[in-house]
Amino acid sequence: MNDGDGTRAAEGQDRRFGPLGTALVIIPTYNEAENIKAIVGRVREAVPEAHVLVADDNSPDGTGKLADELAAEDDHVHVLHRKGKEGLGAAYLAGFRWGLEQGYGVLVEMDADGSHRPEELPRLLTALKGADLVLGSRWVPGGRVVNWPKSREIISRGGSLYSRLALDLPLRDITGGYRAFRRETLEGLGLDDVASQGYCFQVDLARRAVKAGYHVVEVPITFVERELGDSKMSRDILVEALWRVTAWGVGERVDKVVKRGRPSQP
Repeated sequence: MNDGDGTRAAEGQDRRFGPLGTALVIIPTYNEAENIKAIVGRVREAVPEAHVLVADDNSPDGTGKLADELAAEDDHVHVLHRKGKEGLGAAYLAGFRWGLEQGYGVLVEMDADGSHRPEELPRLLTALKGADLVLGSRWVPGGRVVNWPKSREIISRGGSLYSRLALDLPLRDITGGYRAFRRETLEGLGLDDVASQGYCFQVDLARRAVKAGYHVVEVPITFVERELGDSKMSRDILVEALWRVTAWGVGERVDKVVKRGRPSQP
């Protein structure tokens, strides 16, 4: 359950969590030339010790080239050039693997368009000192969205509520993509068989973390609608999320029924 400030209640409070290590902020990009310099600069200013990985899906607008220029000027900025547009989930998985191979202790998901405010990253990292995974949440007390039409807010709130009920998860913002993972958490989630893309990818990782017994905390964030560039949200992404969440929920309930029906061992 969630307590008043949006964190999960006492679970995990008796655990001792190790030091965090260096954070790597992974920023997937596709045609974000208008935003990439600003977002990287804001991350570097907000948490100077953190590193940034731009995972670019061969953007035709030259985002990858701009990221290379940033990396040439700053040894805390890195670029992962991918062959083409394969979806948000695939970009994050590639970034996670790169970060784990390089030995980073914390891996952060962040959008390139400024909707996830880098200035709030210290709050996520502070909460991660006592957690396995921290979710930046729009739907806990103190969280909010800016410049969203009411229709989109209804879709987002409805998607989180449906996922929460279908998957029996004690989280308010399951679809959000501003997150901080300990490396040990990612290593324990079984990333090799994650196939979901788009925003369903976020639901998948959240459910895996909860089901695995990790201590998941939600902290309030202000989500700001992008001002430049085009949103990557599409009907296909929403359809995929709906059918995958439904399939996961049905599968889990069938498993529970089957387990109840098995005779106990002598």
